[in-house]
Amino acid sequence: MSVKIRLQRHGKKGKPFYWIVAADARAKRDGKYLEKIGTYNPNVNPAIIDLDVDLAVSWLQNGAQPTDTAKNLLSYKGAMLKNHLVGGIRKGALTQEQADAKFAAWVEAKATKISDKEAGLSQAQSDAKAAAFAAEKAVNEARIEAAKPVVEEVVEAAAETEAEEVAPDTIDEAQAKSAE
Repeated sequence: MSVKIRLQRHGKKGKPFYWIVAADARAKRDGKYLEKIGTYNPNVNPAIIDLDVDLAVSWLQNGAQPTDTAKNLLSYKGAMLKNHLVGGIRKGALTQEQADAKFAAWVEAKATKISDKEAGLSQAQSDAKAAAFAAEKAVNEARIEAAKPVVEEVVEAAAETEAEEVAPDTIDEAQAKSAE
């Protein structure tokens, strides 16, 4: 019997949610499985992957073959690296302490990378909100300014006509006024 580590789809239409399972290769995609290893939610950014790394490594050590997508997810969470380190321990190239130190350093670097991505996404989102607010504010100010001068022009025009009728400023204006 061949065992595969693959994704089993759950969730509703347009909102997939996956279980990462170890299943017989002959079983249906969403059918019977041997053991649930974790979950994968691609609906958020960054995607949420909850994986039991030790359980995945034990299945890999027993000969389970991951599908392409499952292999990417296992690699993202460090299960493939841990499997590689366990192979090195078994061959005598590493000690358990060295392997644990390498894996812990990798996990820490990965966590830092993910937190930086989340911070960058939240910063980009807040920048987009600020830009949208500034654009909306500018449009509102332009609309207010466009409506305001119409009233002032009428008042200014009426004031100018009254000022001209009261007293002309220059002799030329007085002559032109008398010619009319």
